[in-house]
Amino acid sequence: MRQTLFVDYKKYITKMKPEKGLTFGKRKRSGRKQSGEITVRHKGGGHKRNFRMIDFKQDKCNIPGKVISIEYDPNRTGFIALINYSDGEKRYILAPQNLKVEDSIINSETAELNPGNRLPLYRISVGQFVHNVELTPKQGGKFARAAGSSVKIMAHDSGLTHLAMPSSEIRKVKSDCWASIGLVSNPESILINLGKAGRSRHLGIRPTVRGSVMNPCDHPHGGGEGKQGIGLKYPKTPWGKPALGVKTRKKSKISNKYIVKRRTKK
Repeated sequence: MRQTLFVDYKKYITKMKPEKGLTFGKRKRSGRKQSGEITVRHKGGGHKRNFRMIDFKQDKCNIPGKVISIEYDPNRTGFIALINYSDGEKRYILAPQNLKVEDSIINSETAELNPGNRLPLYRISVGQFVHNVELTPKQGGKFARAAGSSVKIMAHDSGLTHLAMPSSEIRKVKSDCWASIGLVSNPESILINLGKAGRSRHLGIRPTVRGSVMNPCDHPHGGGEGKQGIGLKYPKTPWGKPALGVKTRKKSKISNKYIVKRRTKK
C-alpha cells in the first residue's frame, strides 16, 4: 500500500447508492473546451461518474426537513446529505460536520444556529463559522464548499458583513446573503495520500512532467546537459508567461473595493 492514506468512508456514509431522481450522467470534457482545444492540462480518463444535483441555493424557506442519509459524492471532497422536506420533496445539500441521520434542518430567518440550518448573514452572530455562503443575494452559495472549509463572520457594518475567507482574505458581502451554519464535512480529506499512480488515473488525473526535463522546443525550462537549473530569472509557464506567485487579479476589478484585507502567503 506504499504511503497510502485514505478516509474510512464506512464510518460516515449511511447509504451507498444515490437517489436516482437526483442524479444524471455527465460527459467528461477531459480539460477541453467546446472546440476541442485543451484548456487544462493533465486531465482525461478516470472512472465513470453520475452527477448529484446539489441544492446550493436552498430556497425552501420555513419548510423543515429531515436528514435521510449521509452519502459520498465522487464530484466533490465533502460529503452530501439527502434531505426529505415536510412537503415531500427530496434534495441534496452539502453535509456539515456533526450532521447525523434523523437530524432536522430548516432555512429560515428565525432558525437556530445549529449545523445545517441556513440563515441570512445579518441573523448570524459574530464569530460563527458558516459554509456555502452567497456572494450576491439569491445567487446560491459560492464560498466554502470544499471539505473542511468554512468562513468566519467577523463584523456587521451598515448592511455589509465582513467575512474571513479560507484563504485568509477578509472581504465584505451584503448582509442579506444567506449562509449555512457549520463547517463542511470530511476535514480529513486534506490528509489523503493516493499512494500509487493508478488511483490518480482513476480520478481522471493524467501524468504531469516537469518543464526542466523537456526539450527547449517544448518548454522555456527545457534543454541543457544533465540536471540543469532553468536558466531564467523567474519560472515561466509553457507559453512563456511568468509563473509561481505572480498576481493575476486585475487592479481595476470592480469588486476590489469589497476586499478589506488581502490574503497572506502561506
